[in-house]
Amino acid sequence: MTIKELFAPSDMTTGAPWKKIVLFTVPMLLGNVAQQLYNTVDSIVVGQYVGDNALAAVGSAGPIYNLLLVLFMGVSAGASVMVAQYFGAKDREGLSKSIGNCITLTAIASLIIMVIGAFLIRPLLVLLGTPDSIIDWCYSYLMVLVMGIAGTSYYFMFTGILRGMGDSVSALVYLLVATFINIALDLWFVAGLGLGVFGVALATIIAQIVSAILSFIKLYKMRDVFDLQLKYLKIEKQYAGTTLKLGLPSGITQAIFSAAMIIVQSLTNSFGEVVIAANVIIMRVDGFIMMPNFSFGMALTTYAGQNVGAKKLDRVVQGAKQGTLLALVTSAVITGIVVLFGHYIMGLFTKTEELIDLSRRMMNLLAVGYVFMAVTQCLSGIMRGAGDTMTPMWISLITTVAIRVPLAYGIAYFTRSAEAPNGSYLCLWISLLVSWIIGAVITYIGYARGGWKRKAVVN
Repeated sequence: MTIKELFAPSDMTTGAPWKKIVLFTVPMLLGNVAQQLYNTVDSIVVGQYVGDNALAAVGSAGPIYNLLLVLFMGVSAGASVMVAQYFGAKDREGLSKSIGNCITLTAIASLIIMVIGAFLIRPLLVLLGTPDSIIDWCYSYLMVLVMGIAGTSYYFMFTGILRGMGDSVSALVYLLVATFINIALDLWFVAGLGLGVFGVALATIIAQIVSAILSFIKLYKMRDVFDLQLKYLKIEKQYAGTTLKLGLPSGITQAIFSAAMIIVQSLTNSFGEVVIAANVIIMRVDGFIMMPNFSFGMALTTYAGQNVGAKKLDRVVQGAKQGTLLALVTSAVITGIVVLFGHYIMGLFTKTEELIDLSRRMMNLLAVGYVFMAVTQCLSGIMRGAGDTMTPMWISLITTVAIRVPLAYGIAYFTRSAEAPNGSYLCLWISLLVSWIIGAVITYIGYARGGWKRKAVVN
């Protein structure tokens, strides 16, 4: 494979399914790891140079920021599915209009998020009972991220479009450049200039703007695949409507997840700064363990989209089996490494032995759940790529709202004692593990029923 071919769109409708999936997944996995470094480096830098309270502030801000991103996430998810199917169908006009409409929708979504976010951040932090010791840091961190949301939104949109056309290598290269910038600016702004959590947020936004610009340049040069002209930026009901129809269920899924995280964050806050900080560490490590699952899930979304567009459903089923098996093995290996070396990994975030030990024990509790999540992510990716975004949404609704949140609060309530007036903090992670296991079972049932086979966007 030549360098030119490596950076070109990939047709996933031919060749061995497992090989196409692996070649697409590996660069995306590396890219997702690099993306996870954004928040992880933020946590490491503030934890080491500012303190545990600053670490807790960055973590507490995460669920609120994710909630504000759901509108864009919906547009991005719909765009990825449409691009994959039009690319698989070899429909240049449809592909061009889909991409143009997505660019315009992203601009509108970014403006809405900036306005809403500016008014909601402080009230949400107060409503969640954020400790006074970290609330100002949380507010500062979130305001910077929201004001720079356009860079973040366009980065995810453009890389989503590239992935839909099978190009995961370009997104990786641009992300690695941005990650290096982010790490360098984190250290300069925090360790050098003493800007604290404001500095890490500013570094993140600058890095993501660089990624967005590089991704746009790449798309602009792909004139052999589609046309990027002003006339295609005009909103058309067929394309914008279909993008939203496909994307809103994914956006709602993210909103449900983020809202649940906010509700659980309120419970987490009741256990004090130590548990808050431990939860931040666990979620950062969790982000890395989940990367193979997310990467295979996104790869299978593109794979399914292209093959559904090309009317090759038998090939979709074949790829689902092979991709899920690859994800299961990869997830098991990475989880085993984290369990074996957990003490050293947790020690990257803090020097406090109590935090390291608590984080390690809770990560061991969650370990088996990552294998179940491999099934959920892969089969959900197949259904989304085929155009069925509703089924994964309902599964997320059930596992998060009907299982995770009530179970967390239920365990907390029934484990109250004189020593633990708010209940056992174990409720945070036991409820998460149970929801993962049940979610995998329901997802498999939804996939096996086969309703996704009749949801193609491109006829």
